[in-house]
Amino acid sequence: MSDAAALRKQLKIKSGSAKRLYKEHRLYQKEEEDLKRKLDKHIAENAEDWDIKNTRRMLEESGKMIQDSASRLGGVVQELRELVLAAEQDPELAQDEELVKAKEALEEVSV
Repeated sequence: MSDAAALRKQLKIKSGSAKRLYKEHRLYQKEEEDLKRKLDKHIAENAEDWDIKNTRRMLEESGKMIQDSASRLGGVVQELRELVLAAEQDPELAQDEELVKAKEALEEVSV
């Protein structure tokens, strides 16, 4: 497999990974927001201690998952940036569809 073909394949893989991890990260953020609302509701309604403790535990776990997904996303984005730079240097890939998609993925996940 030529260098251009291998680079094209890596661009596709890393673009997909970045999009997937970004989606996962957003889902954890949404889950954390929902759990905060649920905890506030439990506290306001004087719910049982178990419900409050359980919601706090789930909220804490969501916070850990947000940190984890953010660090994994950061790593993949950095690798994708490096691949994009390498692909831009290759005249064979200068206008390649996978390079365009990789740049779009970078813009999407770097918001």
